[in-house]
Amino acid sequence: MINSRIKFRHLYTFIEVARQKSVVRAAEILNVSQPAVTKTIRELEEALGVAVFEREGRGIRITRYGEVFLRHAGAALTALRQGMDSVSQELFDSAPPVRIGALPTVSTRIMPRAMMLFLAEKTGSRVKIVTGDNAVLMEQLRVGDLDLVVGRLASPEKMAGLSFEHLYSEQVVFIVRPGHPLLDGRRSIFEGLADYPVLMPTRGSIIRPSVEQFLIANGVATLPVQVETISDAFGRVFVRSSEAVWIISAGVVAGDVADGTLAPLPIDTSETRGPVGLTIRADSNPSAPLSILMQTIRQAAVEIMPGR
Repeated sequence: MINSRIKFRHLYTFIEVARQKSVVRAAEILNVSQPAVTKTIRELEEALGVAVFEREGRGIRITRYGEVFLRHAGAALTALRQGMDSVSQELFDSAPPVRIGALPTVSTRIMPRAMMLFLAEKTGSRVKIVTGDNAVLMEQLRVGDLDLVVGRLASPEKMAGLSFEHLYSEQVVFIVRPGHPLLDGRRSIFEGLADYPVLMPTRGSIIRPSVEQFLIANGVATLPVQVETISDAFGRVFVRSSEAVWIISAGVVAGDVADGTLAPLPIDTSETRGPVGLTIRADSNPSAPLSILMQTIRQAAVEIMPGR
């Protein structure tokens, strides 16, 4: 355990005496008396159980134990200053905005709650949230235009230089308007898909491969009427006003299903489940505002997806 008798003043005084190689000069710089410096060094040595300075003629020199401790004391003070700077409100106020890329499934389900929690922290930091295709967001993250992407885990070849933290898993659903003919159970849903417009995720989207595999596994090789989109606004309006079937991540339409404005077709799509989480650059050092926002996203995921 860290010796509770060692305080900030012990480290700061020790480093200054070591730098000046003189108690007198260190006392002048620290604006304290020479006896106060001597007492502080003596307290430090008692806490450590070793001498950190020894007399050399009329002056002093640092001992071998002192040299070892100096490296760690300097690193400790540097880390403490960085920590204080990272939570300084002045730095928060002048910092650039935290730039977040969120897939539609996250934008509609997780991010609203996460932002409420973040704003409650009163950091004063600005947040920029953009949404779009997973491949586009990942490229923006890679080149530094985004600080964080919240969404599905990308394919292995796309994850070079990136780090992923799993939050929960999510599957796709087949969504229609209430009263849609495929809800009556009179015919096979997969056979009936050919009779209706089908909204598919775009070819660049992260869920497209799993959707295609799922359809093929269930005997659907081609869809004659097909619209590709990642726009949840278009999909929501189009499906409500037509006989279309919308294949989309469950999180995008969770609210619509809950309030009864959209309905899922009774299909077991559990095999399309995929991890959703936080992706950052592997070499990045998140700022304090970004770290706080990541904490609120984790909390929102726990609240909204308790089973995960």
